Amino acid sequence: MRITPRTTALVEVPMKRWCGTLCFFLIACPVLFAADPGLHVIKTYKVGGEGGWDYLKLDPDSRRLFISRASHVIVIDADSGKPVGDIADTPGVHGIALAPELNRGFTSNGKDGTVSIFDLKSLHLITKVKDVGENPDAILYDVVTKRVFTFNGRSHDATAIDAATGKIIGKVPLSGKPEFGVSTDAEEVFVNIEDKSEITVIDPQSLKVKSVWPLAPCESPSGL
Repeated sequence: MRITPRTTALVEVPMKRWCGTLCFFLIACPVLFAADPGLHVIKTYKVGGEGGWDYLKLDPDSRRLFISRASHVIVIDADSGKPVGDIADTPGVHGIALAPELNRGFTSNGKDGTVSIFDLKSLHLITKVKDVGENPDAILYDVVTKRVFTFNGRSHDATAIDAATGKIIGKVPLSGKPEFGVSTDAEEVFVNIEDKSEITVIDPQSLKVKSVWPLAPCESPSGL
């Protein structure tokens, strides 16, 4: 996924088009905001710096917002909008995954097929996992198995990484180009296959495909 930005919105979905500022949305409480229910902008942050935009990831505990910017990840305070750090050397970065209980974060680096593992508090690089796949795009941390999954756009597969050791556990062949993935407490990982218009369900423990759901006549699924 490649975004050429100008604005970004803080929502827990993948982003396809962004313009130049970062907008925060609030689900209004019907009691406190009865006169103005629904989603509305409560604050706007201007985020400078170089590089296009792709995924955002919020750490709700530290209130840090991670923003992928092509070759690095900007980290800002979600409440003030002020920059608090930068994670460098992430060529072609797409997504960010967080494992707070391990004090680790992960980035999918599309250009060199690696995953950067960094310290969640200091933001310092711990190590890089090589040979993840071709153009790792979306990335997630599965709490149940404590594995990180990358969804690799050009090699048409998903890679499972042990979040604690950084070792590759295995790969799951997919029928086409994966776009975005989510995991559940029921030990299932869902990924949409953009060029096949389907959703693939993966068992994150056995690394086997459990089922495939056709989405036709819908085309080019991207968000989940």
